[in-house]
Amino acid sequence: MSVTFTVEEDAVTGGGERLDKVIPLHVDVSRSVAQQLIKGGDVRINGQLSKPSYRVQAGDEIRVRLPEEEPAQVLPEAIPLDVVYEDDVLLVVNKPAGMVVHPALGHPEGTLVNAILAHCPQVADVGPPDRAGIVHRLDMDTSGLILVAKDEATRQALQRQFKRRQVEKTYLALVEGQVQPKEGIVDAPIGRDKHHRKRMAVVRSGRPARTRYRALEYFPRQTLLEVHPYTGRTHQVRVHLAWLGYPLVGDPVYGHRRQPLLEERHFLHASELIITHPATGEPITLEAPLPPELDVVLRQLRRSR
Repeated sequence: MSVTFTVEEDAVTGGGERLDKVIPLHVDVSRSVAQQLIKGGDVRINGQLSKPSYRVQAGDEIRVRLPEEEPAQVLPEAIPLDVVYEDDVLLVVNKPAGMVVHPALGHPEGTLVNAILAHCPQVADVGPPDRAGIVHRLDMDTSGLILVAKDEATRQALQRQFKRRQVEKTYLALVEGQVQPKEGIVDAPIGRDKHHRKRMAVVRSGRPARTRYRALEYFPRQTLLEVHPYTGRTHQVRVHLAWLGYPLVGDPVYGHRRQPLLEERHFLHASELIITHPATGEPITLEAPLPPELDVVLRQLRRSR
């Protein structure tokens, strides 16, 4: 598999950016992996090999050849899990920020899947080999509720609920600025950002995406929101709020790169899910409290106000 992109003018401001820093903006790899690809001859600029330190120029065509991903065995790891709910067919965990949901290039271990396999080994055969019963995902720096099916029938039943938009999802988000109007619905299609492959954006050719929000609390420079995404597009909440002009506090991709309130993560937490239990047919409400590092931020803002 290979990815080809052309360097835009905004990537060379101030004399040009290093090649190993530009590649991760367009290809889903870390800077260290980009350096390995360049040194291994898997990156060509205008058809020629180069070095990681090469300063890109506007108009450069960069082709990155990625290694074919082989389904590697995912091993159990004794990583502590915050279990919110568990029965014979369903496991619900509160994922911390900083944890990747499943193994990927650059994240072969230490993921939520590794932890789940240690907690309940039987999910190894539920769904794709590297998913271990995972029904849906959260971004690495988003905390909150994740559903895990313990058998294939439960996984398919839950996926049908998501597909039919029968799952009620609630997020808590702290954003920059004073959100106006106080509540509303964002109905704007989301697709891949044509300038930065790792980013999503509101684009006319994107897939339909709909998000409802309501302001819970105002601070001098921020607003705490309750957010309900109706669809499940990649980075949906982050993209829609940034598109409105109110990016998440601590989001270096769609918001401000320097943020004194939060340096290690962004302020987005999947706090509640309402589903129909696949076995009983009864509605079940699942909740995860705000993690300590986000609670501290709110306490600071309330004191300063």
